[in-house]
Amino acid sequence: MFSVLVVLAAVTGCGGRPGQVTLTFWTWVPGIEKSIDLWNSQNPDVQVELESITSGVDGGYAKMFSAVKAGAAPDLAQVEYWEIPAFLLEQGLVELGRYGARQHAGQFVPWQWRQGEFNDGVYAIPQASGPMALYYRADLFQKWGVEPPATWDAYEQAARRIRGADPSARIGTFPPANSQWFVALAWQAGARWFGADGRWSVDIDDGPTRRVAAYWDGLRRKGLIFTMPDVHTAWYKAVRDGKIVAWLGPQWGDALLKGNAPNTAGKWRVAPMPQWSTAARASANWGGSSTAVLRGTRHPREALRFAVWLNTDRRSVDHLIEGGYGWPAAAGIARGSALDRADPFFGGQRYNDVFAEADRHVDTGWRWVPTTAAMLDSLNSGFTEAVGGRGGFVEAVQATQRSTVRDMRRKGLTVDD
Repeated sequence: MFSVLVVLAAVTGCGGRPGQVTLTFWTWVPGIEKSIDLWNSQNPDVQVELESITSGVDGGYAKMFSAVKAGAAPDLAQVEYWEIPAFLLEQGLVELGRYGARQHAGQFVPWQWRQGEFNDGVYAIPQASGPMALYYRADLFQKWGVEPPATWDAYEQAARRIRGADPSARIGTFPPANSQWFVALAWQAGARWFGADGRWSVDIDDGPTRRVAAYWDGLRRKGLIFTMPDVHTAWYKAVRDGKIVAWLGPQWGDALLKGNAPNTAGKWRVAPMPQWSTAARASANWGGSSTAVLRGTRHPREALRFAVWLNTDRRSVDHLIEGGYGWPAAAGIARGSALDRADPFFGGQRYNDVFAEADRHVDTGWRWVPTTAAMLDSLNSGFTEAVGGRGGFVEAVQATQRSTVRDMRRKGLTVDD
């Protein structure tokens, strides 16, 4: 999986050439070493030192927040889009607009660029995202007479047909402890949970979200889906064994299927996400990363220069694609890259064409809040309790609405009632 990239700069200590700048970079992106090596070979005046860290709130982010507070932050670091507001709350990011960041906006996918914009400032350079589509087992769909569902009504019909053809198989799973997946489906349905115009607004339990929650709760209660965790051992086994025959997943999920279900090579295809109406073309996004500059950097201009290069240079992006970092944030760069070809694992389909189209239909108005981590935890708890027989998915959403408002106010944020 991929995440947001934060940039921090430090002056070279002993061992560096006179006048040479060294930027320290914390990240967990796989394969990024090749991009760093390429930059260093071409930029003797600005060298980047890489330090690998673990991902997640309790891993790399905890380490970053501690380093910022201690005045010992690195120059570059990985940060997911949803975590950027938390860094802003701690005043942990450098505003890059004052160093010319806006002149690069046209090089990036607009909705991804906006993920780093707050209060007329630019606080991160986008790296990659996770536009979503439907991975499905074409061989089993054909065997059972199932068409890739174009609507959510058709998805339920397909789920019924699949269970009828093989009572031990399901079209997919609702992962109760992976609320980022649920957020993406609400996003696709037209939900906009957060707004900020002098005051924060929180609308997690809006109509589109309740519709999505009720829909999946209905599939669960009817026994048409599993409720096992996704991208875990049991899930991978079910995928290998043909018991999970479709997955609403992100573009970076292709590597997970290839790496964990090699026996299914050639049997998968990719189709657009089902829609809530036949006229819609809405997509969703799961995941996303950017490059930002952290407080304390002594070389913000050099840090910005590196961040833009890392995420727009054709050779650098090719290295990142090779590592499986996600869908490029640089506009149009997928064309002509390794993403722009047929793939034997997907039966010779140019499957990334589906994700390219999906990326063009992600709602650009989606925003995050500084307490997103707590919000995701609340959803995880609520969905897990519902699966265990206590309440339903809609109730989990309503409880998260209340807890999120409460958490934000505890952080000193002004939230509309």
